[in-house]
Amino acid sequence: MLNGPNLGRLGSREPEKYGTTTFAELVGVCEKTGAELGFEVEVRQTDDEAELVGWLHEAADDRIPVVLNPAAFTHYSYALRDAIAQRTAPLIEVHLTNPATREEFRHTSVVAGVATGTIAGFGLDSYRLALRALTSLDS
Repeated sequence: MLNGPNLGRLGSREPEKYGTTTFAELVGVCEKTGAELGFEVEVRQTDDEAELVGWLHEAADDRIPVVLNPAAFTHYSYALRDAIAQRTAPLIEVHLTNPATREEFRHTSVVAGVATGTIAGFGLDSYRLALRALTSLDS
């Protein structure tokens, strides 16, 4: 499970939009959900685009399914899009909020076209739903 910029600040960052759950609590929820579904979940977060691209390359090389919240990179990172296009296992794009209901610049996802699917607007449940979706997808 990979997370982009500012997600490490969950709980204090715009709680009216992103809720009061901290990133550490999100990690716990994802690890617990994965265990319930029968697989291990590793959660990573970075504010660095290059690091995120490297993690996507690692996942592609090792055929690891990915749940990705690209955060602000969603809207402009062609480097991220190109890394996702190299995937060798399912990749689900997730968002806590629904970008289509937010500012106009958030309406475009440059990564959605190379993701297996997108789940958005359900808060923490976006992550839970993505993990459940991985159980029904072929690697």
